[in-house]
This record gives sequence, C-alpha cells and structure tokens, in this order.
Amino acid sequence: MGESIPAASRDEVHTGDAELLCTLDDEGVKSYHCTITKVTTQSSQDTKSFVIKIDDEELLSKTGGIVQGMSGSPILQDGKLVGAVTHVLIDHADRGYGILAQNMLDQAAQAQNT
Repeated sequence: MGESIPAASRDEVHTGDAELLCTLDDEGVKSYHCTITKVTTQSSQDTKSFVIKIDDEELLSKTGGIVQGMSGSPILQDGKLVGAVTHVLIDHADRGYGILAQNMLDQAAQAQNT
C-alpha cells in the first residue's frame, strides 16, 4: 500500500496462499485472502496463467467473489507481485484467472523494443 513490491518470476509462483488487493469502498485499497489453485508456467503471453479461489469471508460477503472492475487487481504471494486478475469463471464467481507478472513484464519489454 504505497510501497514498492518486487515482481515474482514465473518459477516463484506456486499453489497456496495469496492475497488480492482491491478497492471496494471509500476505505481505499484492502488486502483479501485468496488461494492460487493452479499454475501454468508456460512462457507464452497467456492471460490465464493461474487460477485463484477467493476465500476471504469479507470479500465474499461484499461481492460474492470476483466482480466487474476487479480485472487488473494485483495478486501477491510471499511478498511479491505474482500477477493480476484477468477473468472470472461465470458459473463460479469465487474463482478466476490471473496473468503472471512475468508475462506482463515480457509484454512491456516487447512493446518497448518495437
């Protein structure tokens, strides 16, 4: 919250505890617990690099899961930025996809070089 966070490399992202940062009200950015349930560590620019499950009771009670406007919300694990929310699973709003931070950095570097 206002401080620099290192980005995780592809091989540092793993299943397990994580946190999602988002703003739901006038209180500003808050951290909510989630779990990374699957990681695809391919080197492609896939926007569905890993699956998260929202299991934070406060977030679930306020939104029911991932809602419109949460795309791009940062996901942290082990003190590093592992990626951002990209998609929600329509039939399971408590689950969604994220893009790896490494993929975002790779895309930014490619764009800068073109």
